[in-house]
Amino acid sequence: MKKIFCVMMIACMAMSVMAKEMPKQGFGVQLGFAQPIVRTNAPSSPGTLVSDVHLNGLKVGVVYDASYIAGFGSTIGFNYTFGNNHTKWHKQDLTFSDRNLYTYHQVELFVDWHYKFEVAKETYIILYTGPTLQCGVKYKDRYEVFNRALREKVPEKCKTTEHYKTDEHNEAYRQLNITWGVGLGFQYKRYFLRGGYDFGLVNPYKHKYFDNEVRTDGRIDQWNIRAGVYLWYPD
Repeated sequence: MKKIFCVMMIACMAMSVMAKEMPKQGFGVQLGFAQPIVRTNAPSSPGTLVSDVHLNGLKVGVVYDASYIAGFGSTIGFNYTFGNNHTKWHKQDLTFSDRNLYTYHQVELFVDWHYKFEVAKETYIILYTGPTLQCGVKYKDRYEVFNRALREKVPEKCKTTEHYKTDEHNEAYRQLNITWGVGLGFQYKRYFLRGGYDFGLVNPYKHKYFDNEVRTDGRIDQWNIRAGVYLWYPD
């Protein structure tokens, strides 16, 4: 899978370089909303969803757009994505409640093949699809316990887990993930809006599930919507 992905990325980048003499190119920036979704399946029953963590945050990056022929082209870009979220307080018993807080950072290299339908002068509807290579920078899970009677947290019961660090008591995550995205966009002159969904293609877990010999199964997906402007977009 990784070899195929690398070949596809190199091929698309080569096409973009070959298109340097063509008039329809652009270099710009984008900013938007991202929602990484960390899905976990039952170890004893692969494919059975037992939990998913929705991490709400932002995405910011740079893009290079090149058109080849009759509206067909590609967009290559580099993004930084941040997300965080927390669960609601859950009552353990008459005294204690607990919750989890998540913080997520990653960088992304993506290639989208697109087709632009010109619906009016310098106005386009865009369909796109393509792969993304994601590299996790930090993924933290903070477990907290709250004593409702004393109205304070219980420090000795709180724990922070760094998922990219190897721990024999924790099913640590791989830092590299590959997704395939599909989406829809709109462009008017130098300005564009794109949104879509990226499907995770690899199992992010690198350890077996505690004492069970079956590896934990899951994937990391992502919703996103981005607005941007081409700083360089010659006519």
